[in-house]
Amino acid sequence: MADWAPIVIGLVLFVIFSPGVLFQLPGKGKVVEFCNLQTSGVSVFVHSLFFFGFMVIFLIAIQVHIGSG
Repeated sequence: MADWAPIVIGLVLFVIFSPGVLFQLPGKGKVVEFCNLQTSGVSVFVHSLFFFGFMVIFLIAIQVHIGSG
């Protein structure tokens, strides 16, 4: 039985936390910018920390599992 939770949660979090797609933290002119499709090294680092933190919360702390079959 395969566990699809890491794949599905990782895909959703990747789309949500891609810098510049939905939001960028820190932005180039403001603290938070929305849908600007630009990025910087600092925002990539901040968004990767968010991604890692939420993956840990969902997969280890809450232990979300999506089974097939």
